[in-house]
Amino acid sequence: MADEYFKFKDKIHSRLLEILDLSLIDTMEKETLVSQIKQVTKKILESESGSMPLNFSEREKIVGEIIDEVLGLGPLEPFLNDDTVSDILVNTYQHIYVERFGKLEHTNARFQDNGHLMKIIDRIVSSVGRRIDESTPMVDARLKDGSRINAVIPPLALDGPLLSIRRFSVVPLELDDLVEKQTLVPEFKAVLQGLVKAKLNILISGGTGSGKTTLLNVLSRFISENERIITIEDAAELQLKQEHVVRMETRPPNIEGRGEVLQRDLLRNSLRMRPDRIILGEIRGAESFDMLQAMNTGHEGSFTTVHANSPRDALMRLETMVAMANFDIPTEFIRKFISSAINIVIQVSRLVDGKRKLMSLQEITGMEGNTITMQEIFSFQQTRVDEQGNVRGVFKFNGIRPKFIDRFKVAGINFDQDLFNESFRFEV
Repeated sequence: MADEYFKFKDKIHSRLLEILDLSLIDTMEKETLVSQIKQVTKKILESESGSMPLNFSEREKIVGEIIDEVLGLGPLEPFLNDDTVSDILVNTYQHIYVERFGKLEHTNARFQDNGHLMKIIDRIVSSVGRRIDESTPMVDARLKDGSRINAVIPPLALDGPLLSIRRFSVVPLELDDLVEKQTLVPEFKAVLQGLVKAKLNILISGGTGSGKTTLLNVLSRFISENERIITIEDAAELQLKQEHVVRMETRPPNIEGRGEVLQRDLLRNSLRMRPDRIILGEIRGAESFDMLQAMNTGHEGSFTTVHANSPRDALMRLETMVAMANFDIPTEFIRKFISSAINIVIQVSRLVDGKRKLMSLQEITGMEGNTITMQEIFSFQQTRVDEQGNVRGVFKFNGIRPKFIDRFKVAGINFDQDLFNESFRFEV
């Protein structure tokens, strides 16, 4: 039955394209265009009513899907218009998954076949000035609304084309939103604000979809309007609200394999642009060395993120990436370099119930022998999972007086020192 439905819809779609003047689509307002497509599609459905009888709701459904095919991304369009969907994952034409509130769910939507999916991928890719074919079977790009897309097609994708869309909120989350979602507790807000205002260098660590970029956006709110901020990203995701922000994005190589601009190139150039703060979207490779250099040479208060499972793993990964940059630098020197550049490591995670949590805030205190020393100021400890599948646990300060308190005092930041007592525990 599903195959008959898709064949019938494809027939209606083909007849519509024969009638419509496609050259006028870009020149007409969307509302007028939608109205005309509706009228024409309904007339075609009336003329074809004998081949497949449809009730009113089925007709309206086909009309809506045809409009999505002509003007949008077909079966994906309803998910792109759904604010609760944060990820859209297409595993060949038959399976479309979405993530809502941190949990994946399978949908009833599907494409007609892999050829239909390829047309949609081509439409997405061409809209951002890129191409995808057998010679370049992988594309990583950004849509106009800021959503990040990744597509892989055969021969690399064995079963058919694969498409991933990471969506970003039009209205970015604020610190109070994170408190409401129990990512952290209200008492911790003053500490985060102080870390930014006192210009400490912060490394945010976490897995895929754990909320690293969201936290980076939130922290950026506390940067003064008087500072010049430069952001560098592979795919622009940051949503800073300050006026004096310079945004830069890497560029992939062209068809001839030339013209590639890496994060490292942009980072080096940014140092000539008189930045007060540098925000690097995510450290992935050799740019790690240049970012550490920037942090060590007067660009205090800079932020970046890294994929890692713990603060200690984050430092180890950072050390590995510096070593991979083909510098003949002794390990001991790299570790000293890291310990003097980074002040704070914040670990965020997505738990089994789909909620994000600030799991740990650790302060780098220096070196002990050949080891970077850290002290955990704040942490979340999971205690159980309740009957509804929600993670329960305790946010707590660990009774350690941070070194950054002195930086707070020098910067004139008021805060409650009693917060750092071990007695401060908050169950959620």
